[in-house]
Amino acid sequence: MNSRERVLTALKRKGVPDRIPFEISWGAFTPLLMKTYREKTASDLSPEEYFDFDTRFVLPGPTQKKTDFPGYFAHLDDRVSFDEWGVGSVPTLYEMPDYKYHPLEKMERVDQINAFAWPDLGADYRYVEVAGKVKAYQQRGYAVCGEMYQTIFEIAWLLRGMQTFMTDFYLEPEIARAICGRITEIRVRQARQFAQAGVDIIRLGDDIVTQQGRMMSRESYREFIQPGVKRIVAAAKAVNPEVLVFMHCCGRVEAALDELMEAGIEVLNPVQPECNDLRRIKQKYGGRLAFWGGIGVQSVMPHGSPDDVRRAVRETSELLGTGGGLLLAPAHILDPAVPWENVEAFIEAARR
Repeated sequence: MNSRERVLTALKRKGVPDRIPFEISWGAFTPLLMKTYREKTASDLSPEEYFDFDTRFVLPGPTQKKTDFPGYFAHLDDRVSFDEWGVGSVPTLYEMPDYKYHPLEKMERVDQINAFAWPDLGADYRYVEVAGKVKAYQQRGYAVCGEMYQTIFEIAWLLRGMQTFMTDFYLEPEIARAICGRITEIRVRQARQFAQAGVDIIRLGDDIVTQQGRMMSRESYREFIQPGVKRIVAAAKAVNPEVLVFMHCCGRVEAALDELMEAGIEVLNPVQPECNDLRRIKQKYGGRLAFWGGIGVQSVMPHGSPDDVRRAVRETSELLGTGGGLLLAPAHILDPAVPWENVEAFIEAARR
């Protein structure tokens, strides 16, 4: 089997691949660990190419919009940078962004929400080269993912501020619906574009639970977030019924799995072992759901020995991969707390 055949066999649960496919989350490391990777390997290649993971991913091309996002704020840190949604962040000690500026936070009316400078992530011009990249990766034998992380809920709270957006569910439901609706329209167009480009997997992502349980009530999720996820799935499947839909949701996801599956999710990531019962999830949902992840980044990857990592790979493979249905990966992007020897141990064990 080539990588693409291996991934699709596993994730579509249509047999057992020649080996369990694997990657590290998002094919890369956090910035400081990327420096270690460069030092240890002396390679200019990306980690996904150097280690030859089974998947590749594509993103929309850069936007041509020029928006004055600083104009939404009275005062700004001089280190701030804005993404195309208008969310402002400043760098931290570990070079990861701290999201401090939320452009919709002070808005009080739906017409203000609608008048916001929403990004053009679904515009045709941003996908001119995507189909070519997808085809090139597939011809090389890789499964290709279209990236749509921070799909609805996470972008909504980043735009509005976490506390404000969560209270909107109860105090300003029309504003919550307007924000989720505008984001959904963008994501529907984006899902359609990726499906037309021929990706094998569309990767969504929203952390809707904590490591203790639900972040919001079942009723709030079903009212404000789930309808958008259903529309995104339907838009992609209308173009290509075979495209797989993946959801990244950190935390104790068992509490929300029924709602995610109702929305059409087929592949679950990252299945954190620190706060989920992997055996119970496999037994209850393994006939309807594939798994992607499973290796703890709060436990064995930073704190275990290389032998502990190899053992975790074997045990996770047995728990989640028996009969197919698993792509092995760390439960999140790896950071400097992870010893390089453990990265090598994961990749060595996963290849076996």
